[in-house]
Amino acid sequence: MRVLACDGIHEDGLTLLREAGWSVKTADAIKDPGTLSRALADVDILIVRSATKVPAEALVHASHLKVIGRAGAGVDTIDVEAATDRGIAVMNAPDGNTLAAAEQALALLFALARHVPAADAGMKAGLWPKNGLTGFELEGKRLGVIGLGRIGSTVARKARGIGMEVAAYDPFLPPAAAAKTAVPMMELEALLAWADIITLHIPRTKETTNLLSAERLAKMKRGAYLINAARGGLVDEEALLRLVEEGHLAGAGLDTFATEPLPEDSPLRACKKLVLAPHLGASTSEAQQAVSTILARQIIDFVTTGAVAGCVNLPPLSAEAAREIGPWMPLMTALGKLAARLVPAPSRLDITYAGRTEALDPKPLTRLLTAAVLGSASGRVTPVNALAEAAARGLTVAETVGGDGDGFDRLLKLRIEGAQGVRELEATLHRGPRVVRLDGVELDFDPSAHFLIMRNEDQPGVVGKLGTGLGEAGVNIINFSLGATGGGQAVAAITVDREVPEATLARLRAIPGILSLEMV
Repeated sequence: MRVLACDGIHEDGLTLLREAGWSVKTADAIKDPGTLSRALADVDILIVRSATKVPAEALVHASHLKVIGRAGAGVDTIDVEAATDRGIAVMNAPDGNTLAAAEQALALLFALARHVPAADAGMKAGLWPKNGLTGFELEGKRLGVIGLGRIGSTVARKARGIGMEVAAYDPFLPPAAAAKTAVPMMELEALLAWADIITLHIPRTKETTNLLSAERLAKMKRGAYLINAARGGLVDEEALLRLVEEGHLAGAGLDTFATEPLPEDSPLRACKKLVLAPHLGASTSEAQQAVSTILARQIIDFVTTGAVAGCVNLPPLSAEAAREIGPWMPLMTALGKLAARLVPAPSRLDITYAGRTEALDPKPLTRLLTAAVLGSASGRVTPVNALAEAAARGLTVAETVGGDGDGFDRLLKLRIEGAQGVRELEATLHRGPRVVRLDGVELDFDPSAHFLIMRNEDQPGVVGKLGTGLGEAGVNIINFSLGATGGGQAVAAITVDREVPEATLARLRAIPGILSLEMV
């Protein structure tokens, strides 16, 4: 794998990638989409922090790109939809900076409560600035937490530890999970009116952008404070500044902004009631090492085993589950390619996972098979965008789990329907990937090898003439599996040591008794 790591990724994670045998190139932040697009032309893995943005136009020439990794929590700097359309996995490492981000929010809160920035600036200017810097105590104050995920719940726990009263708003947290936190839940408007301090700990999405609008900010308790150490764009900054200057709000601590870096002429910089920091939420040595190594391990596992952790555009798949399905992955790719040869432009795939299936998560396998079917036709299709591509191309994919394995520990049944008719495959793992039935006929061949599918009249001499013809062309037969279809016909799967040229196939098809012969 060829890796491009931007924005000063911690060396510990890069070391893990190099130890995996990968080529790692580092770069400063690449802020121009055109420059980034050119840099990605021959890159397999891109790793960024927050300075390098990855818009859709940066992915135009990224034909090799498999993974975009964000060394941090939020992925709003990456066009996830565009990446998904191109079959690129997008990963983050949300656990690595939990403590750092939570402590940054509390640091801003303490700085506001005791006027730390103003006191420090006055002292360094040669003053003794006691007048006007009377603060307030946090114990007993009401803290409203918007977003009770990893970071929000950590802030809530630490705030309760210093004697604050805590409540939260999180519409996406299931009631059972909310109950485990022991934090009372409130509706957003009620929380804004109740809290002495509001702190934000949510991602920036279409739904959360400008969540604290001018109207909602005005509903905050008079004299309250706001903390945003989450993402820029969650707060109407113009309205916030106005409400602070008018005295409705007492102040705010901001670590993130709608535009970063914050413009030099931003009016936020001139407001003495605001404590500003340049997006330092994850900027601790421990957090940078953690997100780097966590992300590196996730990417290595994804590429080498198919494990999906921290991937925002694929369903999660643990390393244990990946080991369970790992042996099946080559079979799914081979079956998909075979299905596309048997039925070009299929309209429906029916996939049945039969036999012992209690420990099997079939969804990644279905995505892999679908990607192989569609990728054989045209375009960049991977498990990331396979099902969306199938829907866009009018291909129905149906998945069934359970049923008789017909004597096999696990048996995969595939029915392919298209304009040319219906074909059926059954496959399993036995000394590697094996197809055990083709259109109801018992056969035994490796679908990942070079092989010929032959239909012929079931009479003496046909197989011998085919073998002679292959031998004269310098093609060696590795395995020959033949089954009778009834009605005086037979079908054979002939594994060979190389691809058979079309001219040779044409001569072989002319042999009396051979009805059809296809190279796969």
